[in-house]
Amino acid sequence: MKKYLIILLSCIILAPSLGSVFVYISFKLDQQEIVKTICVQRKMVFNTCNGRCELQKSLKKYDDNEKKMQDNLKEKTELVYILHTSMNTFRLIEPIEIKPDFPSIFDNKPVAVSSETFRPPSFFI
Repeated sequence: MKKYLIILLSCIILAPSLGSVFVYISFKLDQQEIVKTICVQRKMVFNTCNGRCELQKSLKKYDDNEKKMQDNLKEKTELVYILHTSMNTFRLIEPIEIKPDFPSIFDNKPVAVSSETFRPPSFFI
């Protein structure tokens, strides 16, 4: 089920970028009908257009629509401004004095002094 959902969402995301491909595919599917009815050169004996003039018109129309939609979106994004004002008033809190609770055993002098340095056991050598 997840695979189908992923494929569906991917197709939805990629659909706008494949718009001109859809226009071309729809043209190819209806090319014979377009040549017989819509084409400007349909009455000519040796018609070399084969409906490509209509394809060009459709692609230009699609591009103009895309450009118009992008311009509308750009205008909308330019009109959206977010103003965030903070109404918080901060006041200074005086720091709390910390008194040491430990006894003063660290004030005494050391009882003994060792003149030897520590040597690890030699059984690892």
